[in-house]
Amino acid sequence: MSAKPLILIAAAVLTTAAAPKKAPAPARPPAGKSAPGRAEAVGEFDARNPQNLAALLSQAGGKAQVARQEEDAVLVTVTSPAADFSMQFAGCDAHGRACKAVLFDNLADNRAGPTFAQLNAFNQTSAMCRGYEDKAGKPHVLYSTLLFEGDTRLRITEQFRAWTGCIGEFRNFLKDPNAYLASAP
Repeated sequence: MSAKPLILIAAAVLTTAAAPKKAPAPARPPAGKSAPGRAEAVGEFDARNPQNLAALLSQAGGKAQVARQEEDAVLVTVTSPAADFSMQFAGCDAHGRACKAVLFDNLADNRAGPTFAQLNAFNQTSAMCRGYEDKAGKPHVLYSTLLFEGDTRLRITEQFRAWTGCIGEFRNFLKDPNAYLASAP
């Protein structure tokens, strides 16, 4: 991601924070039902539960499946129109819920990756996306986010959008690392 979109994102966040307070929202629909465009009722969606995120991805046309659960982690594999990737949930309870964070990882392709210097330079151009090379020399892109009890579908949908943006930027970088880096600020 180049600095220009980051500056626009930062400006949008600052503008939103400085906006005047709006009038109170109308009354909520009955418990368990969410009206379109309105906030969800508390307890309706728990982003800290990997199964809820898997269901959200499935609704968007992807297929998510729990691959394994470890002591405090859950690994989910995802096949989607955007890309195949994994989600590693960390800091989970004994039931694989109440996770504290999720790490997205995409194996970018099957060819050799960029040089270390190019990969390092890519990482310096992005505030959110990180590239690395695995032990087999294959390039990956990562994105992570903390998960909170009050997270809504909307916030998590925005995290998925940011993640797919990372995948797109990393693909553009891999097409021609030198050209990509030459145009980066």
